[in-house]
Amino acid sequence: MAQELEIEFKNILTKEQYENLLKNFQVANEMIVRQTNHYFDTKDFHLKKLFSGLRIRETKDKIVCTLKERTAKNTHLETTDVLTREQAALMLSGNGFFAESVKAKLLDLQVPVEALHVFGTLTTDRVELSYKGGTIVFDHSFYLNCDDYEVEYETDEENLGLEIFEDFLKENDIPKQVAQKKIARFMNALKKEKG
Repeated sequence: MAQELEIEFKNILTKEQYENLLKNFQVANEMIVRQTNHYFDTKDFHLKKLFSGLRIRETKDKIVCTLKERTAKNTHLETTDVLTREQAALMLSGNGFFAESVKAKLLDLQVPVEALHVFGTLTTDRVELSYKGGTIVFDHSFYLNCDDYEVEYETDEENLGLEIFEDFLKENDIPKQVAQKKIARFMNALKKEKG
């Protein structure tokens, strides 16, 4: 199990802004990593009501289950367990829960683990680069009939991180447009699709 505080700032991008960033930062195709997120909640949205999210993330190299709990506006506590391919497949099909540290946290939060199910999948092509003491991230996500673009800045220090991120947006001529979490964007798209 790994636990860490994640401090991040996000901004929505247009396709053109995203492509300009890839060009300006000389991002080669092999630097883009595809990840697939499978999101879980109960039918009564226990996690959403707690401003938390639960996902299994698959990349070419590994599979992890992460519970994100909001602790402040830009900060989340992440609890993560590594899964085998078999464990992930069983969890995705609703046949058990094999992320033990995550399960313990869910039980502490009184989330009925047996009632969790996958409600959607979102795929992201991600670029991560070291930037001024943190990590700058360029994401192109696609889900349902949508695709969107965003930039994130992950840092260890909230005030300095915000300053660096706002300077980054100014320097790259990107208007401030706060991005919701991916899970929230997915849920909004799902609501629209269901009418």
